[in-house]
Order: sequence, then structure tokens, then C-alpha cells
Amino acid sequence: MGKHTVTSFDDELGHIDRLIRDMGDLAASMVSASIQALVSSDSALGQRVISDDTVMDARQRELDDRAITLIAKRQPMAQDLRAVVGAIRMAGDLERIGDLAKNIAKRVSAVGQGSTPRNLAHSIETMSAMVLEQLNAVVDKYVAREPEAMQGLRAADEKIDVKYTAVFRELLTYMMEDPRNITACTHLLFCAKNLERIGDHVTNIAENAYYVMTGQQLPPNRPKLDETSLASPAA
Repeated sequence: MGKHTVTSFDDELGHIDRLIRDMGDLAASMVSASIQALVSSDSALGQRVISDDTVMDARQRELDDRAITLIAKRQPMAQDLRAVVGAIRMAGDLERIGDLAKNIAKRVSAVGQGSTPRNLAHSIETMSAMVLEQLNAVVDKYVAREPEAMQGLRAADEKIDVKYTAVFRELLTYMMEDPRNITACTHLLFCAKNLERIGDHVTNIAENAYYVMTGQQLPPNRPKLDETSLASPAA
């Protein structure tokens, strides 16, 4: 492969990396804005998040098109092929994170109609901060090509699962204490579950990124501590 061809291939891979970065930034922005809209009952901000999902979808299509064209034209092998296929997979997870943020934004108006205790909103905000920290870190570490960080990021999903279980129990308790809380808390339960699922997609990105960079799979014994199926309201 000549120097010009290698440079061109690297440039195309670099553009795909920039699209991953752009999608990661947009996904984080959507998650942050959806939670802000939820806790402040800001329907206009919620609608902006819903609109941003169209932009996310367009970026995923652009990345897929570029990746498929790159495979067809360059026929990459080994690490280069892993980079292209891994980017397609990571883009799929980022697009799904955008969908989950949109789902949270769609509940803004419904939650705003009820009386939501402030400490419940605080619990959701705390959980979203944990998720956003993971999301920003996984994209940063992938772009910086730091595979050693990916195992720790995947393991940190355990903390999100534990927080989700705590939020689930807290919301369930409020619903049982006062039936007037049921509608708002039900919507908040779905929002918390969406945040937990975003954490799962971040884990998928970490696993794919590690494989792209090393050619090795992370150990299969991924921790998973969502205990809501066994949760009961606090005494």
C-alpha cells in the first residue's frame, strides 16, 4: 500500500473517529438536557431534545455510509477492519442513547402535571450525573486510544445499577405512601430505567472500544446489580 493510499485511509478513519466524538457529545447533551427538562418541567427544552434525535439519526447514517464505503474501497484487515466495524457498533449504541434521552424528554409534560417531591428529582439528577460521567469518559478514552481505561469504565456500571435500585425503591415508597404521587412516580420510574439502560449502552461501547484497540475481548463476567425485581419498599 503506497504512502498516499495509507494517508488517505488514515484520514477516512480519522473522520469516522470525529463522527463518533460528535455523536458522543450530542448524546451527552441530549441526556443532560432531558433530565434538566424533567426536573424543571421545561417542555420547550424537552421538545428540543426530541428534535435533536433527528440530528443523531443523520450522524449515524453518515457514519454507516462512510464506514461501508471505506470497507468496500480499501478492504481493510486486522486492526483497521476492527476499527471500522467497531465504529459502526459504537455508533449504534450512541444512537440508542439518543433514543432513550428522547424517551425521557417525552415524559416531561406528564411528570410536570403531578406533584413530584424535590428529593426524588434530586435522586434522578444524581443518577444522570453518574451516567453522563461514564458516557463522556468512554468517548474520551476511545478517541485517546486508552484501552486500559475501558475495563474500569465497564465495571463502574455496577454503581449505576445500585443507584437505579435505590431510586426504584424510593419511588415505590412514595407511591405507596400517597396515591397522588403514583402518576408522576410511574413516569419517573421509566426515566430512571432509561438512565440505567443508557449505562448499559455505555458498557457496550467500552467493550467494543477495548476490542477495537487490543483485538481482545473483555472478560465475560460483567457485574450486573439491578435488583429491582427483588426490591421492596423501605420500611
